[in-house]
Amino acid sequence: MLNTIISFLAQIIINVISATGHFGVFLLMLLESCGVPAPSEIIMAFAGYLVYLGKFNIYIITTVGALANLAGSLIAYWIGFKGGRPLIEKYGRYLLISKKDLDWSDKWFAKNGSWTVFIGRLLPAIRTYISFPAGIAKMNLAKFSIFTLIGAWPWCFLFTWFGFKLGEHWLEIKEQFHNFDVAIYSLIIIAIILYVWRHLRQR
Repeated sequence: MLNTIISFLAQIIINVISATGHFGVFLLMLLESCGVPAPSEIIMAFAGYLVYLGKFNIYIITTVGALANLAGSLIAYWIGFKGGRPLIEKYGRYLLISKKDLDWSDKWFAKNGSWTVFIGRLLPAIRTYISFPAGIAKMNLAKFSIFTLIGAWPWCFLFTWFGFKLGEHWLEIKEQFHNFDVAIYSLIIIAIILYVWRHLRQR
């Protein structure tokens, strides 16, 4: 099942990038940072394969991917900034999110937002959605932009480089990082369970 989904997404990525080149990479990476679950590992690995074929420059395409991540993240940040807090204050109780949680989030991003965004950009799943809470907490926009960019660039370069090194076997990148993805998703699930348990216990 997982292999079928990956193959399907990979084919879409191949078609888009093959047809539109750098713009395709930019568009797909922008969507990924907006919250659309597009696999950036596969996007940049295929871009790396095209570097292997001599069609892209590794540094230029890495920068294109990183700038796209920044653009998508700014859109997600703006959504969180403009509509996130009123929405959560109104409906957050259904998700066990209290005003106390929002206040804690504000303080956390005010104090540790830079490193939270930077590290978040380097982790699967988290990197796609870290911009929303940063926007809701109204993190300083300049710091958000800077640390998003310097976190996105090494991520994009890493998978572009892997795609370049793997050559025609570039799609194996997902298999190589499967265990790491599983570990991250497992930690997220555990964190959600602990969060729900704590709130239910308080109630």
